[in-house]
Amino acid sequence: MIIDTHSHIYVDDFHEDIDDVVARAKAAGVERVFLPNINAGTIEPMLALCRRYEGFCFPMLGLHPEDLGDNWRDELKSMEKLLQSANPYIAVGEVGLDYYWDKTLYEEQQEAFAIQANWAIHFGLPLMIHTRSAHREMVDVLSQLVKSKSSYSQISGVFHCFGGSADEAEELLRFDGFMLGIGGVLTYKNSKLPDVLRSVVPLSRIVVETDSPYLAPVPHRGKRNESSFITEVVKRLSEIYETSESFVAEQTTINALKTFPKVLLTHI
Repeated sequence: MIIDTHSHIYVDDFHEDIDDVVARAKAAGVERVFLPNINAGTIEPMLALCRRYEGFCFPMLGLHPEDLGDNWRDELKSMEKLLQSANPYIAVGEVGLDYYWDKTLYEEQQEAFAIQANWAIHFGLPLMIHTRSAHREMVDVLSQLVKSKSSYSQISGVFHCFGGSADEAEELLRFDGFMLGIGGVLTYKNSKLPDVLRSVVPLSRIVVETDSPYLAPVPHRGKRNESSFITEVVKRLSEIYETSESFVAEQTTINALKTFPKVLLTHI
C-alpha cells in the first residue's frame, strides 16, 4: 500500500470527478492521502473531503507562503485557535518560504514560517515545509528554532517536493525527524534528482507525494496530477534503489506513518 503524503485533491480542479479520482487512487494501491491546507478559504473544502472519505483523506492546517495577504497575521491567529482544542489536523502545513516569483514579503514570510513552526512544537505536530528559491533562508529559520529548543528532536516533518543538490540534501537530513518528499520531478528526463538520491539519501528518509494537481510524473506530464499517478514515483524509486516496487511502497509507508503518527488516531 502507498501513502500520498501531499495532495490538494480538494481544490476546484477535482470538483467534477472527485469520486473517480479517489477510486482510481484506491485501485492503484493508495491507502491514504494527506491534504496540506493553503489558506483560510480552503479549510472547509478540505475538511469536507476528509469527512466524505474518512480514513482515506487526512487534513493539515497552515498558511501557504504564497498566500500571505494583508491580514495574514489575523489569519494565523484564527488558525492557531483551531489547533487549541480537539481537532483532526495531522500536521502544520503547507508552510514555508517561496521567493521564486516575488520577494516583496521577504521578512514577513520568514516571520509567518517561524510562527507556524512554533505551533508544530507546541502542539506536537510535524511540519509540511514548502521551499522554493529559499533553501538558505528556510534552513536558517529552522536552525534558529531548533537551537532555541536545544534539540533537533523537538521538530519533525517533511521537506516537500525536494529537488535540490546533494549538499542541500545532506544539510536537510541533519534534521533527524524530517523526511524528503519525492514526487513527479523524479521522473523527468533531465532531472538530477535520481543521482542525488542515489548518492546521499537512504530510502528510510523518503516519503512519496504527488502535489496534485501539479507536477504530474512521466508519462502523465502536462496533465492534471492525481494520487493514482504516484505509482510512477514508486516505480522510479525502485529503479534508483535497485529494489522492488513493493518494498519501496512498504518502506515509504512506514516512513510516512512514523512522521505523521496522528494519522492512526484521527477521526473527522
